[in-house]
Amino acid sequence: MRARAVFLGLTLIAALANVAALIMIMAALDRRGRKTNMFMARLFTGRYLSAYKETTKKEIGKPGPLYSLWLVAIILALVFAVIAVFLPQE
Repeated sequence: MRARAVFLGLTLIAALANVAALIMIMAALDRRGRKTNMFMARLFTGRYLSAYKETTKKEIGKPGPLYSLWLVAIILALVFAVIAVFLPQE
């Protein structure tokens, strides 16, 4: 299997994990009484992340696990995409 295809696949998996984490963050905010809008999620991602981080900091003293999941997933997606772009063609 070509290395570029592997890294592009890993990029896709990390991007999907990022989207799933954002959806779970929005669901957690909805359960806590903060309204979210699924159709505007791409525009309000920063707002939802900071609200989740603040809310979970108040509840448990540190940012919730979904915040870390979102952060790691987006970083991995970017790293894998950069590696895939700079790999030599086979």
